[in-house]
Amino acid sequence: MSKNKTKSILLKTAKYLGITFVVIIGLLFLTPIIFADKIKEQIKKTANEKLSAELNYSDVSVSFFHHFPSLTLTLNDLSLNGSAPYKSEKFITAKEVSFGINVASLVFSKEVKIDQIYLSDSFINVKVNAKGEANYNVYKSSSPSDPKDSADADASLKLEKIEILNSKIIYDDLSTKVHFDAFGFDYLGKGDLAQDIFDLYSKAKIEKLNIVYEGEPYLMNKKIDADLITKVNVNSLSFFFQQNNLKINQLLVDFKGKFDFLKDGYNMDFVIKSDNSDLYDVFTAFPPKYITWLSKTELKGKTNLLFTLKGNYIASQKIAPDLNLDVKIDSGFVNYNKSAFPVSNLNLEIKTKLPSLNPDLAIVDAKNLSLNINQDYLKSKFYIEGINTPNINADFKAKIDLEKLITALGIPDIVLKGSLAGDVKANGKFDQKNKLFPVTNGVIDLENGYLKTPYYPNPITNITIKSKINNQKGTFDDLKVSLKPTQFTFEGKPVFVEADLSNFNDLTYDIKAKGELDVNKIYKVFSQKGLDLDGFVKADLVLKGKQSDAEKGNYSKLHNKGTLELRNIGITSEYLPKKFIIKEGVFKINQDKMYFNNFLAAYGQSDFKMNGYLQNVFNYATTNTGVLRGSFKSTSRYINVDEFMSSTQANTSVTQTKTETPAPAQTEAKQTGVIIIPTNLNLIFTAQAQKVNFDKLNLQNATGNLSMNKGKLSMQNTGFNLIGCNVAMNANYQAVTPQKANFDFTIKASDFDIKKAYNEIEVFRKMASAAEKAQGIVSVDYQLKGRLNGNMDPVYPSLVGGGTLSVKDVKVRGLKMFNAVSKATSSESMQNPDLSKVDIKTTIKNNIMTVERFKFKFAGFRPRIEGTTSLDGKLNLKMRLGLPPLGIFGIPLTVTGTQNSPKVKLGRKTEDLEETKDTE
Repeated sequence: MSKNKTKSILLKTAKYLGITFVVIIGLLFLTPIIFADKIKEQIKKTANEKLSAELNYSDVSVSFFHHFPSLTLTLNDLSLNGSAPYKSEKFITAKEVSFGINVASLVFSKEVKIDQIYLSDSFINVKVNAKGEANYNVYKSSSPSDPKDSADADASLKLEKIEILNSKIIYDDLSTKVHFDAFGFDYLGKGDLAQDIFDLYSKAKIEKLNIVYEGEPYLMNKKIDADLITKVNVNSLSFFFQQNNLKINQLLVDFKGKFDFLKDGYNMDFVIKSDNSDLYDVFTAFPPKYITWLSKTELKGKTNLLFTLKGNYIASQKIAPDLNLDVKIDSGFVNYNKSAFPVSNLNLEIKTKLPSLNPDLAIVDAKNLSLNINQDYLKSKFYIEGINTPNINADFKAKIDLEKLITALGIPDIVLKGSLAGDVKANGKFDQKNKLFPVTNGVIDLENGYLKTPYYPNPITNITIKSKINNQKGTFDDLKVSLKPTQFTFEGKPVFVEADLSNFNDLTYDIKAKGELDVNKIYKVFSQKGLDLDGFVKADLVLKGKQSDAEKGNYSKLHNKGTLELRNIGITSEYLPKKFIIKEGVFKINQDKMYFNNFLAAYGQSDFKMNGYLQNVFNYATTNTGVLRGSFKSTSRYINVDEFMSSTQANTSVTQTKTETPAPAQTEAKQTGVIIIPTNLNLIFTAQAQKVNFDKLNLQNATGNLSMNKGKLSMQNTGFNLIGCNVAMNANYQAVTPQKANFDFTIKASDFDIKKAYNEIEVFRKMASAAEKAQGIVSVDYQLKGRLNGNMDPVYPSLVGGGTLSVKDVKVRGLKMFNAVSKATSSESMQNPDLSKVDIKTTIKNNIMTVERFKFKFAGFRPRIEGTTSLDGKLNLKMRLGLPPLGIFGIPLTVTGTQNSPKVKLGRKTEDLEETKDTE
């Protein structure tokens, strides 16, 4: 072929290519212009039809060149509000959002099909409130009744690619208490998302990830690099993680598994592992405080991590998955801040199993935990099965300088010194109920100990612990513990303790203690929170004997002597919401009794001065078995009984009595709890108190004998002055649960003023509201028993009792019942009757007070009344109004309705009140 002909062909080819290129360039410019209006109109229509939230943007453009070669519609400065209840708050904001357009759909379809989405510089703010209502439900789903609309919707949005660049995501879920932040988030996802089952190929990078659960940080400032393949089944809501390689900072993690949504829960099968990773890389995934430590630490060694979570999680059926965690470290090396004594040969192999996430089924198998510091060593292995009554097989050996260990590991804020030597083996079951203790033999010794923490400027020094533990049979009765000696010096004052303890079924003890200790300051060595007292203890004690001899009264076999001086000591108890403060007191111990004289104490606003003794103290304090006995004489200027209420807080359904206004049978009520008397107390008090406050009752000059035994409190021959009236009372009280207590009492009160009682006693106003406008003197002789709820209020249907109310010179004014009788009988003198020398006998049961027949006379009339009333004010009384002069002739009446709205009718026919029986 000639050169001219070849040249001609090349020129023609170049010409056609040039024309083609020009046409393509032209189409790239012209297509967006030609179809811009159609695209914009379709996007606007889709947004209006498919979004339930407010959408705003500053500008819109269509171009091939924004995400070449895709034709994209770009919305600038986009903001999309959330769904209810977050409609006024931003859900998504972005510098720009682009939608990739399927070019073929512009020509051959009525619908503009979107198959790609691009977000850049966006902020996605996901919120879920405590009710589970989320802000992301902004897309309106098609109505199931209109398959055509559904099909059209599917045709318009078939995603194949999602790309997010330089974005921020905040997820805050108050219902699950999960919060996470992702900053510098890049994501690329590909797959046919319109299919029911599809593979989603994802690449994700996060510059900084924070994960917080229930307020506790789990991951902070972590860099994530992920390459994921996930099979998604939309029909069954199933996710299968086929290939997922994660990089958390420098730690490579392989993540596989599946996650299925069930009808009432989830099915999970997760496997997360990291094989043969550098120990240094593992620590890069730890929280930030460890990263600071890591920057100063030389760290070597290899690790293997394996985490699995498999099974169903169905909360309603208490079904939970199985969790396994295996951790292995080989040939570890740790040297913080170039210590002269690094940790070497660090080996760790622990396998943890938690079937059904149940701690009682937990298994921890630590086959090896060992390290060296030069010639010093620590070697341990243990196997623990169960938590409450664990099976234990442990072997611990150590000979190590604690200062070198703390320095090499770089443990902050603590100075710990001393030579620790230990050799302990244990194998068996620990079961306190069945008196089982692992077969154990070993010693733990600490010499030249020293401890200083950041919470207090001065250290504990000269710490010496020589301890032995031995148990060959695996039972409490063969257990022997020896501490000879134990001593330390604090604030220049030495403390010495020696103890031999054996046979924990019948504790045999030999204890010597001597020294002074400032409780406030020694507490601050370990913690700076929650202490507001200066406590001081000075001891010089010798305690020797057997638990059984103390219980049986064989005091000649005991040798308990010495003194224990206390000042400003706070004693807390699960039974009391406040601290009981011993202001000062010197205990003198003699055999099984602890005597104290002029013992000053305080509890809240209450003050006490006591003299007496406690018996069986050592047995009670060391084993919490047996009964603490004692006898005291107590005087007080003021006692506030309300402060002794249990601190239990509960939303408890409380039985309500019937009221005039219908109310629900059960109401959520916040209850403070009843007073609980410990069952292992047998104490007798002879008490005097100038003033006692109890449930808004102000008692003066209270005296009486009080005893506590087997959880029951009894008051005998108790007297006090209330509103100027002398009251004598006997009572019994016993808590059944923290929210329920039983009581009974008898009370006699002579000649008290009704007006004064109504004005000053709240419980009298509640139970005798008719006395509001009465005046005069009455006496009471009454017996009552029943139940108290968690607010120490009586449960009316539970009350049973009866007695006599003696009326003397009482004037009734404005009582609606007598006004109604006056109106019904046209007798004005019945409106305000004066009563004298009338005994009214009543009984109470099932929320009903039965009034026995009683008579009185005034202004020539001789009324007679009997019937029933309910404790909440309903009336069902029969009345005969005897007419002057002798009452031989009378008018029969019935009084029904309520105390506030009585209904009086002529005749004898009444309507029985409905009883409210106690449900417990």
